Amino acid sequence: MENKLTYTKVGDYYIPNLTIKPSPPIGKYGGMRRDYLRNHRPALYNRLILRERLQEHCAEINEAIQNRLDVLIPQIAESAGVTEKLKETDQMKWVGLMNTCKAQAEEIAFAEILYV
Repeated sequence: MENKLTYTKVGDYYIPNLTIKPSPPIGKYGGMRRDYLRNHRPALYNRLILRERLQEHCAEINEAIQNRLDVLIPQIAESAGVTEKLKETDQMKWVGLMNTCKAQAEEIAFAEILYV
């Protein structure tokens, strides 16, 4: 495989015409995974950077956590007794309980996916 670079002359210098591959957005949880790898798993972090897979890896982690949260939050809400009737009668209590359910689900998803 040949890497043919083309150059553009600017004044007395030749500047390589480089293109950057578009990368998927990594999202909130992908950013958290990147920070975790940088601070706690530097060997894996460097390997992913050198293989140009860090962005893709973080996007996959973000998607996996989102999917896991989509399953966990309704389960935790049901077990906590959070219902649509509660939402109609006492919205503030419902919001507080749903925030608690989301926080619990995130803790579980982080332990299963993010911090592995």
